[in-house]
Amino acid sequence: KFVYASAVGLTDILDIFVVFQSVADAVSDLHFVCATTARARDSVKEVLSPQSAVMSMRTRAGRGEKCGILYGPENAGLANDAIALCDAIVMAPVNPDFASLNLAQAVMLVGYEWFKAGEEQGLGRRTEFDGPAQEGLQMLHSRPATRGELNGFLEHLERELDGTGFLRPPEKRPQMVRNIRNMFLRMSASEQEVRTLRGIVSSLTLTHLRRR
Repeated sequence: KFVYASAVGLTDILDIFVVFQSVADAVSDLHFVCATTARARDSVKEVLSPQSAVMSMRTRAGRGEKCGILYGPENAGLANDAIALCDAIVMAPVNPDFASLNLAQAVMLVGYEWFKAGEEQGLGRRTEFDGPAQEGLQMLHSRPATRGELNGFLEHLERELDGTGFLRPPEKRPQMVRNIRNMFLRMSASEQEVRTLRGIVSSLTLTHLRRR
C-alpha cells in the first residue's frame, strides 16, 4: 500500500511490475541492454552518455528490437557480473569527484532523455485550463503586439513627455527618444500589455492635469 501511495498516480507501472530471480532472467528477452554505472571497471564495452544511449535504443526499437536499462541497487551499484550481461555502459556527464548517483537520480536522467527524444512535448504540468508550457515568452491569452501598436504607444508617451517638459534640453531630445524606444521595444510586449501601458500614461496625464 505504501508503494502505491508513493507512486503519485503512476500505479499503471506498478501493475505490470515483474520480479525476476536473476539479472540474466530479467534481460533474457532483450536484444540490447545498457548498464548504468559511474565506472567503466574492467569491461571492454561501448560507453554512452544518457542521450546517446536513448538515441541508440530508439533507433533499435524502431527496428523491432527490445531494449532495456539496468540500474544497480542504492548501496553498491551494479556488480561486475551484471554489467557483463550488458552491451554498453551509460555514464552521465557529472562532476567526476561526485559521479555516483542514487537510483532515483539515475532513472530520472535516462527517463528525461527518453522523454526529450520523443515527440514534441510541452514543459511543466498540463491542466484542463491550459496546455503544457512551451519554451519562449508566454503570452497567455494575448498575442505579440504589432509594430504599429507599439509605435502608437510610444508616440502617445512622447507627446505626454513633451507636455511635461521631460524631453529636454531640445538638443538631447532625439537621443532620449531613441533610448526610451529601445527600452520598450526590448520588452517584446503583448497587445494587452501595450493597452495597459497606454492606460497608465493616460491615467498619469489626467492626474497631472487635475493637480495643476
